[in-house]
Amino acid sequence: MNVKNVEKLEHSMVRVTIEIEADEFDAAVESVYRKMKNQLNVPGFRKGKAPRKLVEKMYGANLFYEDAVNEICPKAVEDAVDQEDLEIVGYPEMHVESVGPEGVIVNADIAVKPEVTVENYKGIVAPYKDVEVTDHDVDVAMTPYINRAKTTVEVDREAAKDDTVVIDFVGYKNGKEFKGGKAEDYELKLGSNSFIPGFEDGLIGTKAGDEKELDLTFPTNYSQKELAGAPVVFKVKVKAVKAVQEPVLDDEFAKDVSEFDTLEALRDHLREECKKDQEERAQKEFEYHVLEKLVEQTEFDIPDAMVTYERDRMLQEYNSNFAGSGMSLEQYISMTGATVQQFLDSLREDALLNIKKGLVLDAIAKQENIEVTSEDVDAYATKLGEGYGMSLTEIKSAVPTDSLENGARVDKAAKILYAAAVHGPAEEEKKEEAAEKTEDAAE
Repeated sequence: MNVKNVEKLEHSMVRVTIEIEADEFDAAVESVYRKMKNQLNVPGFRKGKAPRKLVEKMYGANLFYEDAVNEICPKAVEDAVDQEDLEIVGYPEMHVESVGPEGVIVNADIAVKPEVTVENYKGIVAPYKDVEVTDHDVDVAMTPYINRAKTTVEVDREAAKDDTVVIDFVGYKNGKEFKGGKAEDYELKLGSNSFIPGFEDGLIGTKAGDEKELDLTFPTNYSQKELAGAPVVFKVKVKAVKAVQEPVLDDEFAKDVSEFDTLEALRDHLREECKKDQEERAQKEFEYHVLEKLVEQTEFDIPDAMVTYERDRMLQEYNSNFAGSGMSLEQYISMTGATVQQFLDSLREDALLNIKKGLVLDAIAKQENIEVTSEDVDAYATKLGEGYGMSLTEIKSAVPTDSLENGARVDKAAKILYAAAVHGPAEEEKKEEAAEKTEDAAE
């Protein structure tokens, strides 16, 4: 295999002209012949015994050419990419220029990684939402602690929605008990819709000791055919009414549900946790806007093949995720109300944005001459593994080392970009400022 020429084309494409010499091509033809010879009928010979020269004389010298080209060209293109050190980002398109006993000449149009230069990437101003923790935020954070401390106690009053009643019941169809319609000491939460319509509503207002008959009808789509749509009578005895008791929010409560000795200390802790969460969200939104602005101010020349390749990768990831959930991708698309083509178009837009973000960060890494240590790679791999529920060892075993190293480089580039960015007014504040300017102009 010889690379005869490498020609730069538009949109980050190159055309590589490759010559496959006669002996290499003949070896490929021989390989195809050996695979196909048992399928060929040649008079005077048993299948698989006719010499290749005779077969070619009967059927034509080019009989095996197409399969031989398909067998040898992909490897030749792969070798040419390695030889020319091309950073390939899409599927090569091969066009055979000539083929014959003297060998093959093939042109491969290959999408390569675009060269991107980023300017003014330090000091980007992006909206940042200031953190403000309210008492309501703390109250919401307290909810799980309160729920854990709730208790259910018997009450001497009429049952209401969300109460639990302890009941014995027997169901009758045409005056006879039916299978599955009887239970004792059954705890039923009113409003849970666990029973057929009318059953739970019929017990609201009852007290312990009450007995009640409920005339009901099973739904027509009920799973047991013999009961579907049937009128029935349930005889119910209420044995107890239970209600949820809210805990008293005091220091004893704090001691019971946490490691803190006072309610004030618990709320202070939750306030700090809320603050951390809000700061993390605000920082992530800020970083998103910083990268978005850098993408907007950068010029790109991205080959279509690169976008298609990234879209296909994302599509494969979607399919893998849905395969484990029991839902097909087609079902998901249907639920969104989009057509398959609309989904693919949207995915292509996302793929293009992903590519642009990756290119600008990669460009920063090159311009900053970023190098990574083994510690950097391990830190990046650990973070990556957390997203997939995998350990450091597992992720390093599953992902190629060069991919982890590049990921760590881009990660460091992103940190440089974000650290140099400047907090600007949040989107809400910007809208208010714009409205004020409009009012001033009107006056």
